Amino acid sequence: MLEIQYIRRYPERVRKAARDKGIEFDVDSLLRVDEHRRQLLQEIEDLRARRNRKSKRTPALQGEDKQRNIDEVRQLNERIKQLEDELEQVKGRYDDLMLRAPAVPFDDVPVGASDADNVELRREGEVPRFSFAVRDHVTLGEMHDIIDIPRGVKIAGSRMYFLKNEGALLHRAVIQLAVDLLVRRGFTPMIVPVMVRDRAMYGTGYFPFGKEQTYVIPDDELNLVGTAEVPLVSYYADEILAEGELPKRMLGISDCFRREVGSAGKDTRGLYRVHQFTKVEQVVIARADVEESMRLHAELLHNAEEMLRMLELPYRVVEVCTGDMGQGQVKKHDIETWMPSRGTYSETHSCSTFLDFQARRSGLRYRDADGQLRYCYTLNNTAVASPRILIPLLEVHQQEDGSIRIPEALRPYLGGREWLRPKRPVEG
Repeated sequence: MLEIQYIRRYPERVRKAARDKGIEFDVDSLLRVDEHRRQLLQEIEDLRARRNRKSKRTPALQGEDKQRNIDEVRQLNERIKQLEDELEQVKGRYDDLMLRAPAVPFDDVPVGASDADNVELRREGEVPRFSFAVRDHVTLGEMHDIIDIPRGVKIAGSRMYFLKNEGALLHRAVIQLAVDLLVRRGFTPMIVPVMVRDRAMYGTGYFPFGKEQTYVIPDDELNLVGTAEVPLVSYYADEILAEGELPKRMLGISDCFRREVGSAGKDTRGLYRVHQFTKVEQVVIARADVEESMRLHAELLHNAEEMLRMLELPYRVVEVCTGDMGQGQVKKHDIETWMPSRGTYSETHSCSTFLDFQARRSGLRYRDADGQLRYCYTLNNTAVASPRILIPLLEVHQQEDGSIRIPEALRPYLGGREWLRPKRPVEG
Protein backbone atom coordinates (compact mmCIF):
# COMPACT_ATOMS: atom_id res chain seq x y z
CA MET A 1 0.00 0.00 0.00
CA LEU A 2 1.24 3.46 -0.86
CA GLU A 3 0.98 6.53 1.33
CA ILE A 4 -1.91 8.71 0.20
CA GLN A 5 0.39 11.72 0.59
CA TYR A 6 2.73 10.16 -1.98
CA ILE A 7 -0.12 9.57 -4.42
CA ARG A 8 -1.36 13.16 -4.01
CA ARG A 9 2.13 14.51 -4.61
CA TYR A 10 3.19 12.18 -7.43
CA PRO A 11 0.02 11.03 -9.24
CA GLU A 12 1.80 10.69 -12.57
CA ARG A 13 4.35 8.27 -11.10
CA VAL A 14 1.52 6.06 -9.88
CA ARG A 15 -0.26 6.31 -13.25
CA LYS A 16 2.94 5.24 -15.01
CA ALA A 17 3.46 2.37 -12.56
CA ALA A 18 -0.06 1.11 -13.29
CA ARG A 19 0.47 1.39 -17.05
CA ASP A 20 3.87 -0.28 -16.95
CA LYS A 21 2.65 -3.13 -14.72
CA GLY A 22 -0.51 -3.64 -16.76
CA ILE A 23 -2.74 -2.95 -13.75
CA GLU A 24 -6.09 -1.23 -14.14
CA PHE A 25 -6.04 1.60 -11.63
CA ASP A 26 -7.71 5.00 -11.83
CA VAL A 27 -5.57 7.48 -9.90
CA ASP A 28 -8.03 10.32 -10.56
CA SER A 29 -10.91 8.36 -9.04
CA LEU A 30 -8.85 7.74 -5.91
CA LEU A 31 -7.93 11.41 -5.62
CA ARG A 32 -11.58 12.44 -6.01
CA VAL A 33 -12.69 9.95 -3.37
CA ASP A 34 -9.86 11.07 -1.12
CA GLU A 35 -10.94 14.72 -1.46
CA HIS A 36 -14.56 13.81 -0.70
CA ARG A 37 -13.41 11.80 2.32
CA ARG A 38 -11.38 14.70 3.67
CA GLN A 39 -14.24 17.14 3.13
CA LEU A 40 -16.60 14.86 5.06
CA LEU A 41 -14.10 14.43 7.88
CA GLN A 42 -13.68 18.18 8.16
CA GLU A 43 -17.42 18.84 8.07
CA ILE A 44 -18.08 16.20 10.72
CA GLU A 45 -15.33 17.64 12.90
CA ASP A 46 -16.77 21.17 12.58
CA LEU A 47 -20.30 19.98 13.37
CA ARG A 48 -19.11 18.04 16.41
CA ALA A 49 -17.34 21.13 17.69
CA ARG A 50 -20.54 23.19 17.26
CA ARG A 51 -22.62 20.49 18.95
CA ASN A 52 -20.23 20.29 21.88
CA ARG A 53 -20.27 24.05 22.39
CA LYS A 54 -24.06 24.10 22.35
CA SER A 55 -24.30 21.09 24.67
CA LYS A 56 -22.12 22.86 27.22
CA ARG A 57 -24.43 25.89 27.12
CA THR A 58 -27.61 23.90 27.76
CA PRO A 59 -27.44 23.77 31.59
CA ALA A 60 -27.12 27.56 31.78
CA LEU A 61 -30.20 28.23 29.63
CA GLN A 62 -33.86 28.36 30.58
CA GLY A 63 -37.25 28.20 28.92
CA GLU A 64 -37.50 28.63 25.17
CA ASP A 65 -33.78 29.32 24.82
CA LYS A 66 -32.98 26.02 26.46
CA GLN A 67 -35.47 24.10 24.32
CA ARG A 68 -34.21 25.80 21.17
CA ASN A 69 -30.65 24.86 22.08
CA ILE A 70 -31.67 21.23 22.74
CA ASP A 71 -33.44 21.10 19.36
CA GLU A 72 -30.37 22.48 17.61
CA VAL A 73 -28.13 19.90 19.30
CA ARG A 74 -30.52 17.16 18.16
CA GLN A 75 -30.46 18.47 14.59
CA LEU A 76 -26.69 18.61 14.65
CA ASN A 77 -26.57 15.00 15.87
CA GLU A 78 -28.88 13.96 13.04
CA ARG A 79 -26.73 15.74 10.48
CA ILE A 80 -23.56 14.24 11.96
CA LYS A 81 -25.11 10.78 11.74
CA GLN A 82 -26.03 11.34 8.09
CA LEU A 83 -22.51 12.46 7.26
CA GLU A 84 -20.97 9.57 9.22
CA ASP A 85 -23.07 7.11 7.21
CA GLU A 86 -21.95 8.81 4.01
CA LEU A 87 -18.35 8.78 5.22
CA GLU A 88 -18.52 5.05 5.89
CA GLN A 89 -19.55 4.43 2.28
CA VAL A 90 -16.90 6.79 0.93
CA LYS A 91 -14.23 5.26 3.15
CA GLY A 92 -15.12 1.79 1.87
CA ARG A 93 -14.55 3.00 -1.68
CA TYR A 94 -11.36 4.80 -0.62
CA ASP A 95 -9.97 1.70 1.13
CA ASP A 96 -10.73 -0.47 -1.90
CA LEU A 97 -8.95 1.92 -4.26
CA MET A 98 -5.95 2.24 -1.93
CA LEU A 99 -5.59 -1.56 -1.90
CA ARG A 100 -5.40 -1.50 -5.70
CA ALA A 101 -2.70 1.17 -6.02
CA PRO A 102 0.51 -0.31 -7.46
CA ALA A 103 3.90 0.17 -5.90
CA VAL A 104 6.22 2.27 -8.06
CA PRO A 105 9.13 0.21 -9.47
CA PHE A 106 12.69 1.44 -9.09
CA ASP A 107 13.86 3.65 -11.92
CA ASP A 108 16.26 1.02 -13.26
CA VAL A 109 13.59 -1.65 -13.70
CA PRO A 110 13.20 -2.42 -17.43
CA VAL A 111 9.83 -1.49 -18.89
CA GLY A 112 8.13 -4.35 -20.70
CA ALA A 113 4.80 -6.07 -21.24
CA SER A 114 5.56 -9.69 -20.25
CA ASP A 115 8.26 -12.17 -19.28
CA ALA A 116 9.44 -12.03 -22.90
CA ASP A 117 10.80 -8.56 -22.07
CA ASN A 118 12.81 -9.66 -19.03
CA VAL A 119 16.52 -8.87 -19.34
CA GLU A 120 19.09 -11.63 -18.98
CA LEU A 121 21.91 -10.69 -16.61
CA ARG A 122 24.08 -13.81 -16.56
CA ARG A 123 24.22 -17.56 -17.12
CA GLU A 124 25.80 -20.06 -14.78
CA GLY A 125 26.72 -23.68 -15.42
CA GLU A 126 27.03 -25.64 -18.65
CA VAL A 127 23.92 -26.64 -20.56
CA PRO A 128 24.24 -30.42 -21.10
CA ARG A 129 24.71 -31.86 -24.55
CA PHE A 130 23.24 -35.31 -25.00
CA SER A 131 24.37 -37.89 -27.52
CA PHE A 132 20.99 -39.62 -27.28
CA ALA A 133 17.33 -38.66 -27.53
CA VAL A 134 16.44 -36.69 -24.40
CA ARG A 135 13.58 -38.05 -22.31
CA ASP A 136 11.34 -35.65 -20.44
CA HIS A 137 10.69 -35.98 -16.71
CA VAL A 138 7.33 -37.67 -17.28
CA THR A 139 8.92 -40.47 -19.30
CA LEU A 140 11.76 -40.77 -16.80
CA GLY A 141 9.25 -40.80 -13.96
CA GLU A 142 7.38 -43.68 -15.55
CA MET A 143 10.57 -45.61 -16.25
CA HIS A 144 11.64 -45.27 -12.61
CA ASP A 145 8.12 -45.63 -11.18
CA ILE A 146 8.52 -42.38 -9.25
CA ILE A 147 5.83 -40.15 -10.82
CA ASP A 148 2.22 -41.15 -11.43
CA ILE A 149 0.22 -38.40 -13.09
CA PRO A 150 -2.74 -40.46 -14.46
CA ARG A 151 -3.76 -41.62 -10.98
CA GLY A 152 -3.30 -38.11 -9.60
CA VAL A 153 -5.69 -36.84 -12.25
CA LYS A 154 -8.09 -39.71 -11.60
CA ILE A 155 -8.32 -38.82 -7.91
CA ALA A 156 -7.92 -35.04 -7.85
CA GLY A 157 -8.38 -33.72 -11.38
CA SER A 158 -6.07 -31.96 -13.82
CA ARG A 159 -2.58 -30.81 -12.84
CA MET A 160 -2.38 -33.29 -9.96
CA TYR A 161 0.09 -36.11 -9.45
CA PHE A 162 1.64 -38.68 -7.14
CA LEU A 163 5.33 -38.79 -6.26
CA LYS A 164 6.28 -42.28 -5.13
CA ASN A 165 9.26 -44.47 -4.27
CA GLU A 166 12.49 -42.55 -4.92
CA GLY A 167 10.43 -39.66 -6.32
CA ALA A 168 8.98 -39.00 -2.88
CA LEU A 169 12.41 -39.35 -1.30
CA LEU A 170 13.98 -37.01 -3.87
CA HIS A 171 11.28 -34.45 -3.20
CA ARG A 172 11.97 -34.58 0.54
CA ALA A 173 15.72 -34.48 -0.05
CA VAL A 174 15.69 -31.21 -2.02
CA ILE A 175 13.41 -29.62 0.58
CA GLN A 176 15.69 -30.66 3.45
CA LEU A 177 18.81 -29.56 1.57
CA ALA A 178 17.33 -26.08 1.22
CA VAL A 179 16.30 -25.97 4.88
CA ASP A 180 19.75 -27.02 6.08
CA LEU A 181 21.46 -24.47 3.82
CA LEU A 182 19.35 -21.59 5.13
CA VAL A 183 19.54 -22.63 8.78
CA ARG A 184 23.34 -22.51 8.46
CA ARG A 185 22.92 -18.96 7.15
CA GLY A 186 20.93 -17.78 10.15
CA PHE A 187 17.34 -18.23 8.97
CA THR A 188 14.69 -19.29 11.47
CA PRO A 189 12.89 -22.41 10.19
CA MET A 190 9.11 -22.28 10.50
CA ILE A 191 6.32 -24.69 9.63
CA VAL A 192 3.49 -22.29 8.80
CA PRO A 193 -0.32 -22.38 8.55
CA VAL A 194 -1.43 -22.98 4.99
CA MET A 195 -4.96 -21.76 5.71
CA VAL A 196 -5.15 -18.04 6.50
CA ARG A 197 -7.76 -15.33 6.93
CA ASP A 198 -8.44 -12.63 4.37
CA ARG A 199 -6.46 -10.17 6.47
CA ALA A 200 -3.22 -12.02 5.72
CA MET A 201 -3.99 -12.20 1.99
CA TYR A 202 -4.78 -8.48 1.77
CA GLY A 203 -1.82 -7.63 3.99
CA THR A 204 0.68 -9.33 1.70
CA GLY A 205 -0.91 -8.04 -1.49
CA TYR A 206 -2.38 -11.32 -2.76
CA PHE A 207 -5.86 -9.81 -2.49
CA PRO A 208 -7.71 -8.22 -4.18
CA PHE A 209 -5.94 -8.96 -7.49
CA GLY A 210 -4.95 -12.57 -6.76
CA LYS A 211 -8.32 -13.88 -5.62
CA GLU A 212 -8.93 -15.83 -8.80
CA GLN A 213 -5.73 -17.84 -8.19
CA THR A 214 -6.66 -18.72 -4.60
CA TYR A 215 -8.49 -21.76 -3.28
CA VAL A 216 -11.08 -20.37 -0.86
CA ILE A 217 -12.80 -22.19 2.02
CA PRO A 218 -15.89 -19.96 2.37
CA ASP A 219 -17.58 -21.80 5.25
CA ASP A 220 -14.55 -21.13 7.46
CA GLU A 221 -13.56 -17.78 5.91
CA LEU A 222 -10.11 -19.13 5.15
CA ASN A 223 -7.83 -19.29 2.11
CA LEU A 224 -5.19 -21.81 1.06
CA VAL A 225 -1.88 -20.00 0.55
CA GLY A 226 0.18 -20.12 -2.62
CA THR A 227 3.38 -19.35 -0.72
CA ALA A 228 4.68 -19.32 2.86
CA GLU A 229 5.41 -15.63 2.28
CA VAL A 230 1.81 -14.92 3.33
CA PRO A 231 1.93 -16.36 6.88
CA LEU A 232 5.57 -15.30 7.43
CA VAL A 233 5.04 -11.62 6.60
CA SER A 234 1.80 -11.74 8.60
CA TYR A 235 3.52 -13.32 11.62
CA TYR A 236 4.33 -9.88 13.06
CA ALA A 237 1.28 -8.07 11.61
CA ASP A 238 0.01 -5.20 13.78
CA GLU A 239 3.07 -5.49 16.02
CA ILE A 240 5.87 -3.04 16.79
CA LEU A 241 9.35 -4.52 16.61
CA ALA A 242 12.56 -3.12 18.05
CA GLU A 243 15.11 -1.86 15.53
CA GLY A 244 17.73 -4.09 17.11
CA GLU A 245 15.69 -7.18 16.16
CA LEU A 246 16.00 -6.40 12.46
CA PRO A 247 16.55 -7.84 9.98
CA LYS A 248 14.56 -10.97 10.74
CA ARG A 249 15.42 -13.86 8.45
CA MET A 250 12.76 -16.55 8.26
CA LEU A 251 12.29 -19.63 6.14
CA GLY A 252 8.88 -21.14 5.68
CA ILE A 253 8.31 -24.79 4.85
CA SER A 254 4.84 -25.36 3.47
CA ASP A 255 2.57 -26.99 0.99
CA CYS A 256 1.21 -24.40 -1.44
CA PHE A 257 -1.92 -24.27 -3.57
CA ARG A 258 -2.72 -22.31 -6.73
CA ARG A 259 -5.70 -22.60 -9.02
CA GLU A 260 -3.68 -21.63 -12.11
CA VAL A 261 -6.62 -19.73 -13.58
CA GLY A 262 -5.82 -18.52 -17.08
CA SER A 263 -3.30 -21.28 -17.75
CA ALA A 264 -5.64 -23.57 -19.68
CA GLY A 265 -3.64 -25.29 -22.39
CA LYS A 266 -0.29 -24.14 -20.97
CA ASP A 267 2.26 -26.64 -19.67
CA THR A 268 -0.32 -29.40 -19.53
CA ARG A 269 2.22 -32.23 -19.63
CA GLY A 270 4.13 -32.98 -16.49
CA LEU A 271 4.91 -31.16 -13.29
CA TYR A 272 5.75 -27.62 -14.38
CA ARG A 273 2.38 -26.04 -13.61
CA VAL A 274 0.48 -27.88 -10.88
CA HIS A 275 -2.15 -27.01 -8.29
CA GLN A 276 -0.27 -28.30 -5.24
CA PHE A 277 3.43 -28.14 -4.45
CA THR A 278 5.89 -27.77 -1.59
CA LYS A 279 8.14 -24.78 -1.17
CA VAL A 280 10.88 -23.48 1.07
CA GLU A 281 10.50 -19.71 1.10
CA GLN A 282 12.97 -17.09 2.29
CA VAL A 283 11.38 -14.02 3.90
CA VAL A 284 13.18 -11.05 5.43
CA ILE A 285 11.69 -8.24 7.51
CA ALA A 286 14.09 -5.31 7.57
CA ARG A 287 14.57 -1.69 8.54
CA ALA A 288 13.32 1.08 6.27
CA ASP A 289 16.63 1.43 4.45
CA VAL A 290 16.79 1.04 0.67
CA GLU A 291 20.51 0.25 0.56
CA GLU A 292 20.13 -2.44 3.20
CA SER A 293 17.18 -3.90 1.29
CA MET A 294 19.30 -4.16 -1.84
CA ARG A 295 22.03 -5.96 0.10
CA LEU A 296 19.43 -8.36 1.50
CA HIS A 297 17.94 -8.83 -1.96
CA ALA A 298 21.37 -9.87 -3.22
CA GLU A 299 21.75 -12.21 -0.24
CA LEU A 300 18.45 -13.98 -0.96
CA LEU A 301 19.34 -14.29 -4.62
CA HIS A 302 22.75 -15.72 -3.72
CA ASN A 303 21.13 -18.35 -1.47
CA ALA A 304 18.87 -19.53 -4.29
CA GLU A 305 21.79 -19.66 -6.72
CA GLU A 306 23.81 -21.66 -4.21
CA MET A 307 20.96 -24.16 -4.02
CA LEU A 308 21.08 -24.64 -7.80
CA ARG A 309 24.85 -24.98 -7.76
CA MET A 310 24.51 -27.72 -5.13
CA LEU A 311 22.01 -29.46 -7.39
CA GLU A 312 24.50 -29.05 -10.27
CA LEU A 313 21.93 -27.40 -12.51
CA PRO A 314 22.63 -24.73 -15.14
CA TYR A 315 20.58 -21.56 -14.77
CA ARG A 316 20.32 -17.92 -15.71
CA VAL A 317 19.35 -14.82 -13.75
CA VAL A 318 17.00 -12.28 -15.34
CA GLU A 319 15.95 -8.78 -14.35
CA VAL A 320 12.16 -8.84 -14.35
CA CYS A 321 10.41 -6.14 -16.35
CA THR A 322 7.47 -4.06 -15.12
CA GLY A 323 4.83 -6.09 -16.94
CA ASP A 324 5.97 -9.31 -15.27
CA MET A 325 6.02 -7.80 -11.76
CA GLY A 326 3.32 -8.04 -9.15
CA GLN A 327 1.38 -5.12 -7.72
CA GLY A 328 3.66 -4.59 -4.74
CA GLN A 329 7.09 -5.40 -6.11
CA VAL A 330 9.58 -2.60 -6.78
CA LYS A 331 12.52 -4.83 -7.76
CA LYS A 332 12.47 -8.44 -8.91
CA HIS A 333 14.83 -11.05 -10.28
CA ASP A 334 13.89 -14.48 -11.54
CA ILE A 335 16.16 -17.48 -11.71
CA GLU A 336 15.41 -19.75 -14.63
CA THR A 337 16.80 -23.27 -14.66
CA TRP A 338 17.63 -25.19 -17.83
CA MET A 339 15.00 -27.83 -18.63
CA PRO A 340 16.13 -30.05 -21.51
CA SER A 341 12.65 -31.23 -22.54
CA ARG A 342 11.49 -27.64 -22.86
CA GLY A 343 14.70 -26.64 -24.64
CA THR A 344 14.95 -23.46 -22.62
CA TYR A 345 15.49 -21.90 -19.23
CA SER A 346 12.27 -21.83 -17.19
CA GLU A 347 11.46 -19.99 -13.97
CA THR A 348 12.13 -21.81 -10.71
CA HIS A 349 12.83 -18.93 -8.28
CA SER A 350 11.60 -15.34 -7.84
CA CYS A 351 13.36 -12.76 -5.66
CA SER A 352 11.27 -9.71 -4.76
CA THR A 353 11.71 -6.45 -2.86
CA PHE A 354 8.58 -4.64 -1.64
CA LEU A 355 9.94 -1.80 0.52
CA ASP A 356 7.03 -0.88 2.87
CA PHE A 357 4.19 -1.97 0.55
CA GLN A 358 3.30 -5.11 2.51
CA ALA A 359 4.18 -3.63 5.90
CA ARG A 360 1.70 -0.76 5.51
CA ARG A 361 -1.08 -3.17 4.62
CA SER A 362 -0.11 -5.50 7.47
CA GLY A 363 0.53 -2.89 10.17
CA LEU A 364 4.11 -4.13 10.51
CA ARG A 365 6.27 -1.47 12.19
CA TYR A 366 9.39 -0.96 14.26
CA ARG A 367 10.63 1.77 16.59
CA ASP A 368 13.87 3.33 15.41
CA ALA A 369 16.77 4.67 17.49
CA ASP A 370 15.02 8.05 17.83
CA GLY A 371 11.85 6.42 19.16
CA GLN A 372 9.94 7.04 15.93
CA LEU A 373 7.58 4.41 14.53
CA ARG A 374 8.44 3.35 10.99
CA TYR A 375 7.10 0.73 8.62
CA CYS A 376 9.37 -2.24 7.97
CA TYR A 377 10.61 -3.27 4.55
CA THR A 378 9.96 -6.83 3.35
CA LEU A 379 11.67 -9.15 0.86
CA ASN A 380 11.23 -12.75 -0.23
CA ASN A 381 12.72 -15.37 -2.50
CA THR A 382 12.15 -19.02 -3.19
CA ALA A 383 14.82 -21.37 -1.86
CA VAL A 384 13.34 -24.36 -3.68
CA ALA A 385 9.92 -25.45 -4.95
CA SER A 386 9.10 -29.07 -5.67
CA PRO A 387 8.04 -30.84 -7.81
CA ARG A 388 9.03 -28.16 -10.35
CA ILE A 389 12.71 -28.45 -9.43
CA LEU A 390 12.48 -32.20 -10.12
CA ILE A 391 12.04 -31.43 -13.82
CA PRO A 392 15.61 -30.20 -14.39
CA LEU A 393 16.98 -32.48 -11.70
CA LEU A 394 15.77 -35.60 -13.50
CA GLU A 395 16.28 -34.36 -17.04
CA VAL A 396 19.73 -32.75 -16.73
CA HIS A 397 21.24 -35.71 -14.88
CA GLN A 398 19.74 -38.47 -17.08
CA GLN A 399 21.97 -41.02 -18.79
CA GLU A 400 21.53 -42.91 -22.04
CA ASP A 401 20.52 -46.12 -20.23
CA GLY A 402 17.78 -44.23 -18.37
CA SER A 403 19.71 -43.94 -15.10
CA ILE A 404 19.76 -40.64 -13.26
CA ARG A 405 22.85 -39.39 -11.46
CA ILE A 406 22.27 -38.01 -7.97
CA PRO A 407 24.15 -34.74 -7.32
CA GLU A 408 26.72 -35.11 -4.57
CA ALA A 409 24.98 -32.65 -2.23
CA LEU A 410 21.80 -34.75 -2.25
CA ARG A 411 23.42 -38.12 -1.57
CA PRO A 412 23.51 -37.82 2.24
CA TYR A 413 19.73 -37.32 2.16
CA LEU A 414 19.26 -40.48 0.08
CA GLY A 415 21.32 -42.92 2.09
CA GLY A 416 24.46 -42.26 0.06
CA ARG A 417 22.82 -43.34 -3.20
CA GLU A 418 24.62 -42.12 -6.31
CA TRP A 419 22.22 -43.34 -8.99
CA LEU A 420 18.58 -43.98 -9.67
CA ARG A 421 18.19 -47.03 -11.89
CA PRO A 422 15.11 -47.47 -14.10
CA LYS A 423 12.68 -50.19 -13.12
CA ARG A 424 11.42 -50.50 -16.69
CA PRO A 425 13.73 -51.37 -19.58
CA VAL A 426 14.79 -48.58 -21.89
CA GLU A 427 12.70 -48.55 -25.06
CA GLY A 428 14.45 -49.27 -28.33
